Order: sequence, then structure tokens, then C-alpha cells
Amino acid sequence: MASASEGGNATSQVAPIRTRILATFGLVVVTVDDGRVVRVFRRRCRSRKLVVLAVFAVACGLVALWTWWQPAGQRLPRFGWQGFEQAGWVAGLVGVALALVSFVFDRIEARREQASRRAAAGGVLQIGRVPLPASWFQHRATAEALTRAAQAGRTAVLTQVLSGMGGVGKTQLAAEFARRLSDELDLLVWVTASDRGAIVAAYAETARTVGVAEPEVEPEPAAARLLGWLERTDQRWLVVLDNLDRPADATGWWPPTNSNGCTVVTTRRRDAALQAQGRTLIEVGLFTPDEAVAYLTHAIETLTPPEHLQELAAALGYLPLALAQAAAYIRERRIDCTTYQQQLANQRRLTDLLPAEDGLPDEHQHTVASTWALSITAADNTPPRALASAVLVIAALLDPNTIPADLFITTPIRDHLTAHLGGVAVGEQAVADGLHTLHRLNLLTHDRDRSSVRVHALVQHVTRDQLTPEALASAAHAAANALLAIWPDVERDTTYAQILRANTTALYHHTADALLTPEGNRILFRAARSLGEAGLFQPAITALQQLLADQLRVLGLDHPDTLTTRNNLARWRGKAGNPAGAAAAFEQLLADRLRVLGPDHPDTLTTRGNLAHWRGKTGDPAGAVTAFEQLLADQLRVLGPDHPDTLTTRGNLAHWRGKTGDPAGAVTAFEQLLADRLRVLGPDHPDTLTTRSSLAYWQRRPR
Repeated sequence: MASASEGGNATSQVAPIRTRILATFGLVVVTVDDGRVVRVFRRRCRSRKLVVLAVFAVACGLVALWTWWQPAGQRLPRFGWQGFEQAGWVAGLVGVALALVSFVFDRIEARREQASRRAAAGGVLQIGRVPLPASWFQHRATAEALTRAAQAGRTAVLTQVLSGMGGVGKTQLAAEFARRLSDELDLLVWVTASDRGAIVAAYAETARTVGVAEPEVEPEPAAARLLGWLERTDQRWLVVLDNLDRPADATGWWPPTNSNGCTVVTTRRRDAALQAQGRTLIEVGLFTPDEAVAYLTHAIETLTPPEHLQELAAALGYLPLALAQAAAYIRERRIDCTTYQQQLANQRRLTDLLPAEDGLPDEHQHTVASTWALSITAADNTPPRALASAVLVIAALLDPNTIPADLFITTPIRDHLTAHLGGVAVGEQAVADGLHTLHRLNLLTHDRDRSSVRVHALVQHVTRDQLTPEALASAAHAAANALLAIWPDVERDTTYAQILRANTTALYHHTADALLTPEGNRILFRAARSLGEAGLFQPAITALQQLLADQLRVLGLDHPDTLTTRNNLARWRGKAGNPAGAAAAFEQLLADRLRVLGPDHPDTLTTRGNLAHWRGKTGDPAGAVTAFEQLLADQLRVLGPDHPDTLTTRGNLAHWRGKTGDPAGAVTAFEQLLADRLRVLGPDHPDTLTTRSSLAYWQRRPR
């Protein structure tokens, strides 16, 4: 009996301890539940009665279980402390049951809301608004490349970054990709990634919608929960970060790697960071010529000859945004594309040839001009401030296809940039940084391998539109002097010479009269000479004729630069096979130089020498000899015997003496000239070597 009594005492001691623990646990659950039990009965849903019945049934079952579990004689609560403990235990069990039922119904409602959203979105749960397709949407090869990259990425690269300059249609390509993929998706999140806050807010909204975060959870924790869910879920998802123009905004918020998910980013940037961590950078370029013509054919909505559409597309640089807005302008004004192109070529401001902001097509937010203005502002905010836009101004005046990168670090450009920054010295590294900033923002392309810079013609147009006449003139002369600084004295590389000439032509076209005043820039004469020395006589003549017409209009007949152009034009006419025309032109020029400059001016003396030379070329060597003899006498008096021009005249005189049938006289004259050139110039000077060659030539001639 004693042992039995001891065993009964042990059981009675354990039971109160057990009941105290369970009662305490039940009270804690009810407390931590934070109103979940109450919310079950306040829930406004069609299954409210079912909720109440379920809770009641579970509670009754738990009480029955508790009663059955108690030792015999203790299955009913008693008055006193033990009864209180038993009641607390029951309350705890009921609280656990209510919390469990509430949690289940929370999940049911979340799934029901998610399903309704999916139904409304056509089968995919969509957060954010995917832009509507552009009118006359033009399918492009880039879209196929994006699809192929995404399909390959399901086992490798899962993030595609669409990078390109403003206006190439990155957003439309991403939207088209999202629409193509929508049938395969469970979740589509479209984020306008204008800043870090917009990304976090979109992620937080998505987290609440899919049920991984409660409404009261703060945005950043909710967004973090979404990223965790995206990493683990087996649902198919696509996240698009549109217009991520500051990659730092996405730091810590890039969607995770998951073979069930895909991320697409559109950006004007092409920073190295955008290609890190397994991301693929896809360069989005311009329309191809065929794509541009196909787009314009539908967008203009009038019968237009294909060749006119091709010309307009080329004038707009095949830029999708520009083509769309130009087509809208043409439709609105009811003009033809040839008229539009003529207005564009006549140096009109680009903003005058685009629809107003409130009349833009296809949900465009900005015109071409304002689209790039945002990028230029961002570039200028990179230290040293305001440098990038000044570098872009120089690029905007030159050939869009190829600008030698060395031009930007020449002394004339760095001096110009220093003045632009108010005297802050600009070194080569600062200029290189400015080019890099513009390259990152897709405002130009800096090809380091080829040491060249390219910039879209419309970016140039927009940049020039912002310049005052004073700023244009200053930049024009800086660019011209920079071209002179990198132009070699001897053009051995014909391709490089062509690049320099193309940049000079573009500079003169974009700045026109700015290079003529206050004094003409030598670059215009240098480019024409380059054409002539390359054997391109007719292009040299054409360029000089245009220059002369502008000089006569701006500077007048007697300006020294006008007279110099007439001199050069006459020379290349003779070289082109018209010695009589050259002689006549030099005769007229000589009369004007005598009147304006006087007989002893060096330019007057030079003109006399040119006239004598071309007289000889017309078949009058005796007349050439007489003219050179008279010129030599005046040069000896004015310039002296050792002046280079005097020595040159002696060489010409000796040459034409030989042409008159006096080779012995030519040999004697060249022997005397060689002795003087050896004394004045030395044995290795090019003129000395030329004289030795001429002497050998006439020595071989029969006497």
C-alpha cells in the first residue's frame, strides 16, 4: 500500500506541473497572436459561417481530447487552483486552434486574391503596367536576339540588359518580349526604375500581392522578402527594370538567380557593372535601313516613293524615336517627307520639326531633344561638372561617323575646355574621363581599339541647337585648330587624311560663317590642299569655289583670305589640266593684289611667280623666263639673296631657261643655286635635294 500510495503521489505531482506549463503556453499564444483570433470573426468573406463552425468543432475536439487524457477522477475541473490551471489549459488549446484556423484562412484569401488578379491579367499575375505596343510596331532582329538569350539563360544567364542610346526603342523591345513570354509566366513585374525608391516600392507591392508580406510590413523588408521568394519559388516569373539609368539604384535589389525566373533591364548606360554576375549586355542599335523604310511606309500613311523614304530615314539616322515623331509631324502638318527633309537640312532647330509634348505619338514621354537633354544633364553632374557637355559640343561639330580621339586632348581643345570651366585647368585625363562619361551614357561611342569617336547625327543636331552664336564660334575655332594640330605635314596614310577632310567638311557645314571671322581659319585652306595633293583636283576646286563664294559674301573682294582662296583656286585649276585658265586667273589676281597690297608685298611677289610659271605651262617658256628675271630682280631688292622665295625663283628661272632650249644655261644656273642652298639650308634640306635632282636632270640633257 505504501508503494502504491507513493506512486499515486508522483502522478498527482506531475499533473499540476504539466497543466501549468500548458496553460502558460496557451496564454502566450493568445497574446502573441496579436488579434488574429478576433480577425477570424471580423473577416468579411463568404465562408464566415464555415470559419465559426470550424473553430467550434476544433475547440470541442480539443476539450474532448483533454478530458480523455486526464487521469481517472480528474476529468472534470474542480474549484480552486487546480481548476484554474485546467481552465487555462483549455483556453490555450482553443487559442492555438483559433490561430491555426486564422492562418489557414489568411492563406486561402491571399491565394483567392492572387487568382483574381491573374484572371484579370489574362492568366498571369501582373504588377505594374506594361507599355502598349507602338503604332506600326516594327519587328527587329534585336527582339529575336533577346528571346534567344532568354531561352539560353534558363540554364545559364538569367539577366539580359538592353543597352542603347535614348530613342532606340529599348522599352518597346522589353514590352514585346514580356508579351511574348506572358503565356508561360505566373508572375510579371514591370518596374519603372527611375530611382531606388521606385524599385523598392514595386517590389513591396509585389510581395504583398503574392502573399509573402503583410500590408503593414515596411517597404524594404517586404521587398527583401520578395527577393527571397523569387529565389526559392517554382513559379515562372519575369521582372523588368525599365529605364535603369543609374545602376547604383539597383545595388542590393537585383532579382536573384532562379532557373524559373528571368530579368530584363533597359538602360542608356553601358557600365562594366551591368555585365557582372552573369548578366548579358545586349546592345540595342538603330533600325536597319530596311526596318526604317518598312516603318515609315506604314507610319506616314501616304503613298511615298521608297527612295524618298530611304533618304528621310538616312537623314534621321535610322533612330526609331525620331522616325516615329517625324512621321507624326508629317501626318499632322500634311506635308511630304521630302519637304520635311529639306527643312531638316536647312539647319532648322530639331524642336521645330517635332510634335509638341502634348501631341507625341505612342505614349512617348519626351521628344527626341528632351530625351537626350536628360542624358546630357546626367553627364554634366559627373565631376568635373559641366565638362562632359563641353566635350560633346566639340563632337557635335565634326563628322558623326569617325572623329580621331586624339583631337580631344590637343592643346586647343584643352584650352577651350579650361575657358569653359572658368579657368579650371583641364588635363588629358579629365578629357578622357569626359569621353568615358559620354560613352557610358550612350551619347557617343568611344572606340578605344580604333582610337575614334562616333556620335549620332541627331545628338549632334540637338547639341548644336543649344549653342549661342558666341559659344558656337568659340567651339568652332577650337575644333578647327585641333584638326590643324593633328594634321600631318606629309600625308602618308590616305585613310587618315580622308577622315581629317571629312571632319573639316562637317565642321564648316555646321558652323559656316563662324570659321570665316574674325579671321579665316587655316583649316579650310589645309583641307583643300589635302584634296589637291591627293590628286583630287576637281573636289579641291569645288571646295574652294564654295569657300570663295562665302568669303565674297562675308569678307568682300579685297580681304586677304579672299585673295588667298583665289590664288589656291587658280593653282588647282592649272593642276587639273587647265593652264590657260590658271594663267588668266593669276593675271586677274595680280591686278587686285597690286591694288590692295602694293608691288612689294610678299603675296604680290608670289602671285607674279605663279603667273610666270603658268605662262610657261601654256607654251610660252620665253615669256616665263622674262617674267622670272623681272621677279628675281625685285625679290633681290625686297627680300634679299638668301630668302627662300628668292632661291625658289632662281630655281624656276633655271628650269624655264632649259625649256627654252638652253640646257647649258640651266646647268650653270642650277650649279650656282646648289652652292647657295648648301650654304643657306645645308645638304639634307628638301630644297637642296630638289636642286641636286634638277641639276642631274639637265646635265643628262644633250647640249
